[in-house]
Parts: sequence; structure tokens; C-alpha cells
Amino acid sequence: MKKLILASASPRRKQLLKQIGLEFEVVPSNIEEKLNPRLKPLHQVESLSLQKAQATAAMKEAKDAVVLAADSMVAIDDEIMGKPKDEKDARRMLKKLSGRVHSIVTGFTLLDTTTKKTVTRSIETKVWFKALSAQEIRDYVKKEKPFDKAGAYGIQELSAIFVERIEGDYPGAVGLPLFALAKELKKFGIKVL
Repeated sequence: MKKLILASASPRRKQLLKQIGLEFEVVPSNIEEKLNPRLKPLHQVESLSLQKAQATAAMKEAKDAVVLAADSMVAIDDEIMGKPKDEKDARRMLKKLSGRVHSIVTGFTLLDTTTKKTVTRSIETKVWFKALSAQEIRDYVKKEKPFDKAGAYGIQELSAIFVERIEGDYPGAVGLPLFALAKELKKFGIKVL
């Protein structure tokens, strides 16, 4: 079986891969994430995951391996929310999400560094947020410091109390759509079961 490399330092993605029993090495891509304003959210995460996979695949640690890279973001109205720049930006994001439905989009790319075979997929999960008071938003941002999370929250953490319901792929909302990923990994000779 080929070696699997996760092109991410995300603790959430590491945990999801461990959850399904995969052995992998971590080799972050360390690319600068630049959004293309002309792309829709699903295409945006696909593009970024491909860039990350290609950057890691070019490293010597990725020789004879399958590289897995992913990207997630929150989308509401016409705004794509990446990671907040600071507390003010995090509060702005949460205020916009308050009492509304938004999407978490996650894209992933698998790239075989030997054959160059590449597959990129994306999924969308709809999330219904409860209405948040200004105090709840301030307290949450102060306590959680959500600066490493798209949309200023992680669905699997304290902010789970803001989520009334979801429609779609929960692991995808956390950072990796495990159902779709397992299906694609099989095509690369990496079996989950």
C-alpha cells in the first residue's frame, strides 16, 4: 500500500484520518492561500486543495506517496469567509452567521506523486445557526480565539451550541468528507476497510 501524506497541519483533519484508522505522515504545504474572487465557493476550495497538494507533492518527503490536501471555508450570501484576521473580524463573521443558514464547503485533492494521477472533489454542508447575542459573540471569541477556523468557528467545538441543525456531511463540515474520501482513496490503492 502506498504511503499517505496529509498536506495539512490541521488537528481536525489529523483526528478525522485517525478516526478511520489510516496511517499517514504530515507534510504541510505552507502555501499562501489566495482567494480567486471569480470562483464560486466549491470551486475555490477545489482550487486551493489542488494547489496545496501540488506544493507538497513537489517536496522530497512526498516521493512515492499519495498526497491528501484539503481546504474548507464558510459561505453566506456572496461572501466567502476564510479565517478571521483578528477579534473584530471574527465578531463580524459570527454576527453575519447569527440566526441564518450558511454553507461550509470543503474540497480535497488526492495526488499520486509517482503516476501524477489527481482527483479533486468538494462537498457542501448547510448549517443553521441560532440567533446570537452580541455578548455571546464577544464571550465566544474571547474564550475560543477562533482565528484558525473558517467563519470563526469549529462545528465540533464549543460553537456546536450555536448549531440548530445541519444538512449534509458532518465530517466534511469539520474538515474532511470521510465518505467521499474513502471512496476516492480506494481508487489510489489505499483501503480504509
